[in-house]
Amino acid sequence: MTDFPSPDELFARPFFFVGIGGSGMLPLAQILKGRGAKVAGSDRSFDQGRTPEKFAALERQGFELHPQDGSGVTSGDQVVVASAAIEDTVPEIGRANEFRCLRLTRAELNSILFNTSGAGLAVAGTSGKSTVTGMLGWILEATGRAPTIMNGAVMKNFVSPERPFASAVVGSQSLYVSEVDESDGSIALYRPAVGVLLNVSLDHKSMEELRQLFGDYLSRSRISVINADDEEALALLPHAKEVITFGIDQEKAQIGIVPGSIAEGPTRQAALVVDRHEGSQHALTLNMPGQHNLSNALAAIAGAAAAGVPVAASVEALARFEGLARRFDIVGTNHSAITVIDDFGHNPEKCAATLRTLRAHPGRVLAFFQPHGYGPLRQMGAELAQTFADELSDDDRLLMCDPVYFGGTVDRSEGSERIIRLVEDAGGRAEYIPSRKAVEDRLVNLARPGDRIVVMGARDDTLSEFARRLFERLP
Repeated sequence: MTDFPSPDELFARPFFFVGIGGSGMLPLAQILKGRGAKVAGSDRSFDQGRTPEKFAALERQGFELHPQDGSGVTSGDQVVVASAAIEDTVPEIGRANEFRCLRLTRAELNSILFNTSGAGLAVAGTSGKSTVTGMLGWILEATGRAPTIMNGAVMKNFVSPERPFASAVVGSQSLYVSEVDESDGSIALYRPAVGVLLNVSLDHKSMEELRQLFGDYLSRSRISVINADDEEALALLPHAKEVITFGIDQEKAQIGIVPGSIAEGPTRQAALVVDRHEGSQHALTLNMPGQHNLSNALAAIAGAAAAGVPVAASVEALARFEGLARRFDIVGTNHSAITVIDDFGHNPEKCAATLRTLRAHPGRVLAFFQPHGYGPLRQMGAELAQTFADELSDDDRLLMCDPVYFGGTVDRSEGSERIIRLVEDAGGRAEYIPSRKAVEDRLVNLARPGDRIVVMGARDDTLSEFARRLFERLP
């Protein structure tokens, strides 16, 4: 961008967010407002009356909300923040072009905040970013470091009546913790003091592109924190300057687990964390199930160690970590012992981790999956289908509706029907039901005592409402 203002000049200007309620936009809007900037925005979901409690909370916090008709963009002084993929037909973009407003993508704005902080701690990888960002942010907060945290999910430890959608924490400017995204290539914008790499697996880009992006990310990080259990991540270790490794299975990992010490239940787990650098052991209790979450905890402990927090203090803080909304979020268990779980699983690795956690304990699994777009379904549909076929047993069931669609010109010729056929061809039991209301009715009729119903999908906050309503209707 030419004639780009300095950070001080930039943050003195008014901001307008297109899609202010989105999981990537909302925390940035909260951080800017917390630092004294004037922030307004619009959102298609606001106009459509979706998730009204979220927008009511934003208005109570002093955000100006406008219809998505361009009326909120009124001056060339405004900085307009919008998705890189947003179309010029959106009225705010037309107005921004008329006024010659400075335009920033979400990632550009976040990278400016990140790179101008005292130290930026980045969390990267195909899966687990939001959870590890929440864990790492909580460790730093609990140990008195007062971090600013930018997350894509609501962190339960920071929720209050005034801030029910706490996907950001406005702390000091000396520490900035953020997940960073490889799916749009924007990970290249960040210069981390600490760069965490959780895993490298197929999602929005090819493996060749991912290896390049993540390798370059490690080379820019002062200290790299790498998952030694992930073969692809470990292979990128030569790109790093200084390294801390973590892992459950890799015995050479600097932050690891004492073999045989894991005790896992349906909703929580415990293990002995070993700091092989010091030779010390620490008893960890984690109020989240699943080996992937134990790995996430090790990532946060190692990331905090890179920032100077002792392992013992991190382990103590994680015992009080309450988790994230929509990350294996248990809506409830009714009198028939039917449990409903709200989960963000949307790519093969995330879905597999959730299903493995469920399969580790008794009870049939009824999995409802709403794809988060037609494009991602084309990119990873075959891998998703294989994941469901592999991870669900003969008695389990997969239900899919049409992908989430909020408008635009995306090609919708290939949808969920193809995935259902692929799952069935691989031996799984699956049903395609186009409408979500019909899926709800079907699940209510299918459910029997002891079942676990998991609602999976991304980019649609109303999935949480769906999960709550489904739970209320269960027999």
